[in-house]
Amino acid sequence: MALLKLWTLCLVLAVVFVNGWTDAPGAITGVVASGVLPYKRAVTLAAAMNLLGVVAMTALCPAVADTISGLVNFAAVDSAHSLAALAGAMTAIVLFAVGAWWFGIPTSESHALIAGTMGAAYALNQGAGIHLGGLMRVLAGLVLSLVLGYLLGWGAQRLFRPWETRLGDQFYVRGEVGSAALIAFFHGAQDGQKFAAVFLIADRIARGLPGGKVQLAENWQVVALTALVMTLGTYTGGGRIIRKVGEKMVRLDHKSALYSDLAGSISLLLTTLWGLPVSTTHTKTAAVLGVGGKTADRRVFGQMVFAWLLTFPACGALGYFCTLWFLSLL
Repeated sequence: MALLKLWTLCLVLAVVFVNGWTDAPGAITGVVASGVLPYKRAVTLAAAMNLLGVVAMTALCPAVADTISGLVNFAAVDSAHSLAALAGAMTAIVLFAVGAWWFGIPTSESHALIAGTMGAAYALNQGAGIHLGGLMRVLAGLVLSLVLGYLLGWGAQRLFRPWETRLGDQFYVRGEVGSAALIAFFHGAQDGQKFAAVFLIADRIARGLPGGKVQLAENWQVVALTALVMTLGTYTGGGRIIRKVGEKMVRLDHKSALYSDLAGSISLLLTTLWGLPVSTTHTKTAAVLGVGGKTADRRVFGQMVFAWLLTFPACGALGYFCTLWFLSLL
């Protein structure tokens, strides 16, 4: 049991690390692709703001963590089987995300988490622990983040366009740094809450405690660990995603990078306050398309859409079969 708990917690951290590969780079795509900051400085900025976002929003509005912890009640089954299911879900996320990263396609560990968890829950007890209300909030967040990101990106460009010459290039160069910091802050607020909550759920299951909302405010060490591991992942492999979104799909300059960051930040702020788990990658990519959709490379965009559509069925199936495998080892 102790070994299974350790292995499950390690898998949770592996998912956080992979999130740094594939989701966190979305926060700094603009500032790197436009040449305002070199990659390592941008990652350092993102790391600091990720940590601040997790800490601040955990204290002020832990609604996203509440939604995640109320999605599936694994604790309704005995601890060993519940941990096996959670391990299966985490394995599914890692396998899918690494495969997508290899092709430089940004995926959402947030949606992979939901799909993998659903598949694991069906393998465990035919989905008896799934709360439909939580699932509907996840689906609402998926649709809303894409729509908001696109519309706000389009609106920001229209709003600022008459003022671009008067504002000058220096305004946009300096503004990009601030907007990148802002979107990294809200990425931490979203994804830091999600995976810190999953870590605490695994610990609760291992100790045989009943399901329910996790208390992030009382577990700052877990929050800090989540932010650190996420940052290490971004340092390791985030460059592929930045090149795909900010150079190959749409060429971002100072103006379009600032607009897309502002649009993405507002979208993430609203969904976080509403307790809707969303993807920074999806939100930011939608904002980029809202700003420069007419110039987007359709082939690259098509690859991303295919990966997004594949996330739910692929991670659901992987979560199901990986859980069956873990259960067979008990």
